[in-house]
Amino acid sequence: MVEPLDAAARTALSATLPAWQPVAGRDAIRREFRFRDFSEAWGFMARVALLAEAQDHHPEWSNVWNRVEILLTTHDAGGLSARDLRLAQAIDALLG
Repeated sequence: MVEPLDAAARTALSATLPAWQPVAGRDAIRREFRFRDFSEAWGFMARVALLAEAQDHHPEWSNVWNRVEILLTTHDAGGLSARDLRLAQAIDALLG
């Protein structure tokens, strides 16, 4: 069983992952990414898919042309967990 984030980690979220926003009505975080075109967005999704598979933690996401939205939550924890933070940080690192 994966443990949900503790209060200290939740308080630090805005500093730790400033580009990620809380999702209203869900214990989750989301981020929207914009790219030059569909090919660039799709390439980004392919790289994220490899990260997600390596971490065995898969995002909820959508893609429309040059936009990718990623939502992270851990269903086994009933909300946010350290797994979400690790994946979000790895996704951010893809962008430099």
